[in-house]
Amino acid sequence: MSLRALLHSRAVLVLGIAVSILVPALTLPRLPHVSLLPVVLGLAPWVIGKYLLCPLRWRVLTDAGLSRAWHVRAYAESELLGLLTPGHVGADLWRIRRLTRTGLGRGDALVSVGMDRFVGAVGLALFVGFAGAALPLRMLLVALGVGVVVVGGALVVRKVRPDLLPSRPLPRPRQLAHALLLSTGYQLTIAGLLIGTVAATGHTVSPLAVLGAFGASQLAGALPGPNGASPRDAALVVALVALGVPWVAAAGAVALKAAVAWVPALALGGASLVLTRRALRHAPVAAHA
Repeated sequence: MSLRALLHSRAVLVLGIAVSILVPALTLPRLPHVSLLPVVLGLAPWVIGKYLLCPLRWRVLTDAGLSRAWHVRAYAESELLGLLTPGHVGADLWRIRRLTRTGLGRGDALVSVGMDRFVGAVGLALFVGFAGAALPLRMLLVALGVGVVVVGGALVVRKVRPDLLPSRPLPRPRQLAHALLLSTGYQLTIAGLLIGTVAATGHTVSPLAVLGAFGASQLAGALPGPNGASPRDAALVVALVALGVPWVAAAGAVALKAAVAWVPALALGGASLVLTRRALRHAPVAAHA
């Protein structure tokens, strides 16, 4: 299914929302007690991390002269589409499309989004390092493997499709350091949200243990799945159980974490997406908003 067809598919929209609602609807009623206050306390900083720090990190790595507001809006839109697609692939496709609509070359757009993903993975690995030495080494190896694949793919593309290569220089060390700092701040907000959803079920876990559990679950991210019912979510449930959280509570916490992600996605990304689609309908190439 093409991105255009995805954006206009009511079936995909209904399916994505239904899965995210069905999982917590089946899980949370089995819990003896659920408190929303810890979820709200964890959600507030996470929204700042996801919808402000992450767009700013992307902007640092893109350096295309686009405003902060443009990146914040485009990122919010991409998050909504990412929740609707397995593996969050819709988010990357939308960000690439938004960049090319501004006149940026396709190769530069691919590098922009790819570098953002790569720095995010490295930032997570470094941040989870506070939880233990073995886990971040595995994650760094995964990130390094991704980097090798990207470099190898670039060499192939250079021979086959040189028009897809970026025309702009890669991010400088100072840009990478800035992006990693923003990524670290975002990881803090993820830990806060996860701690809040676990606390909502009446259980507590160590912040460092939460980082280790979350980092371990990311290793299953290569296998796509719907938001709230992906292999990554299942791995997070298993990791929480290993920390002593009961199965039902662990599943409820992960389901709750996936469900509340829809609130800012629909409010921020949905509103911006409606405005952007109207603008794109009237202008072939969007201005540098």
